[in-house]
Amino acid sequence: MSREHQNEGISEAGLPGPTPSLSSDEHQLASMGYKQELSRRMKGFSNFAISFSIICILSGGINSLGQGISSVGGASIGIGWPIGCLISLLFALGMAQIASAYPTAGGLYHWGSVLGGRGWGWLTAWLNLIGLVTVLGAINVGTYFFVIGAFGEALGLTDNIGTQAAFVISFTAIQALVNHFGIRLTTRLTDLSGYLIFAVASVLTVSLLIYAPTHDFSRLWTFTNYSGKLGGDVWPQNASLISLFLLCLLLPIYTITGFDASAHTAEETVDAQRAVPRGIVGSVAWSSLFGWIMLTAFVLAIPDMKTAAASGFGVFFNTLGAVLPGALKTALYVGIFLAQFLCGLATVTSVSRMTYAFARDGGLPFSAALRSVHPGHRTPVVAIWTSAIISVLFTLYTPAYTTIVSVTVIFLFLSYGLPIVMGLFAYGRSWTVMGPWNMGPLYRVVAALVGVMVVMIFVIGVQPPNGKALPITLGFLAITAAVWFGLERQRFKGPPIGDTLRVRQAELEAPESTLGSASAD
Repeated sequence: MSREHQNEGISEAGLPGPTPSLSSDEHQLASMGYKQELSRRMKGFSNFAISFSIICILSGGINSLGQGISSVGGASIGIGWPIGCLISLLFALGMAQIASAYPTAGGLYHWGSVLGGRGWGWLTAWLNLIGLVTVLGAINVGTYFFVIGAFGEALGLTDNIGTQAAFVISFTAIQALVNHFGIRLTTRLTDLSGYLIFAVASVLTVSLLIYAPTHDFSRLWTFTNYSGKLGGDVWPQNASLISLFLLCLLLPIYTITGFDASAHTAEETVDAQRAVPRGIVGSVAWSSLFGWIMLTAFVLAIPDMKTAAASGFGVFFNTLGAVLPGALKTALYVGIFLAQFLCGLATVTSVSRMTYAFARDGGLPFSAALRSVHPGHRTPVVAIWTSAIISVLFTLYTPAYTTIVSVTVIFLFLSYGLPIVMGLFAYGRSWTVMGPWNMGPLYRVVAALVGVMVVMIFVIGVQPPNGKALPITLGFLAITAAVWFGLERQRFKGPPIGDTLRVRQAELEAPESTLGSASAD
């Protein structure tokens, strides 16, 4: 029999032959009750790159820089950045442990359901979806402001809500279109994005150090109150340096987020039980390190700290305009813009996979359409375009960048924290089978710290001037509670468990059983 015929399960005589056995990844997926529908083409680096691209230190690390410099000055980078990154790393470690055991698309939703029950899973899914939709909005709004700051004058662009809407709609539509046509093209672009971020961040760092008028390292641990007018009114007047320092943590916490993308693309990743946790932790670790080095160089290159802080969110452009040669500055601007655009592209991939996974278990309105997979491209096309449209609508409702960032941080880290904390109570009880990535009893310590960090992030995220963040968050939670207790508690069954899971496992493993019987005969 020819190899081609063997792959198709057809004998040379045209009669049905034995069906090939499931791959180890498909076998693991089948054990959770799901069929391999998406195209599994991503290798380990690609899984890392998609999270690294969404984190994108050239996006949040630059567009939100005013939140740091205009709070306590250089100490926001020298001290605040590593502390904020360590907080994100705690979440990444907890997620990696669970992802290794349950490598499935829409990972957080599945984890919350398995570890805490379908109600917690349902809540996790909604929190994560809102967080992913808002982070897509924040990224593309931030990219728009970068375009205005970098090229606005040369292109004759005026910053207004109409121009912002046009750019955000255009960015999002192109990103959705690329995702529409398959994971192969998306993966190639996110792989490119990973290399691009490394390259541009390195060139920017070296350039800033070379052209810096001074190298005053004391700036990195000097606390100065730049609230109010001294900081371009990024933060309201505040006499407490401690309070301002906590606010500056929004810069690294917002930047080092989106690493759940590695989990959301687990069903498209080869050797997912190992590659996904490595992608989660590796993307956070490398982004944290490169971001700290890059932003440290930026603080050292600032000609005058008072002037820089007073420029607010314009601090990046004012500093580069004062320090770097024109041609080099423009080249860096182009590279940063491309990295930010690809950051949005990877985010569309992440949110659409979460939407697809939740709809697969009937958790969303119009689930039948949202869980559908294009037969040719093997992508969840309806989920891609629905997520993109909702993201644009959110930015039209909340055009203020800082508020979008705060809402993003709150919802994403709540959704990250819930399954990790559920795992704390399930560990060693209902959750006894771990994956290859296993911290052992240390997981309990990590999970407990994550619970504390969730509360802290919520408190920081609703501080002025982000007044809308609190009613948006509380309003969503109230609606969620009403929907769950009024409707979904009776209707929503969650991921397959018990007898349903056993039936699905038998159906999905049937081809492998057939092969085994044929071989024995």
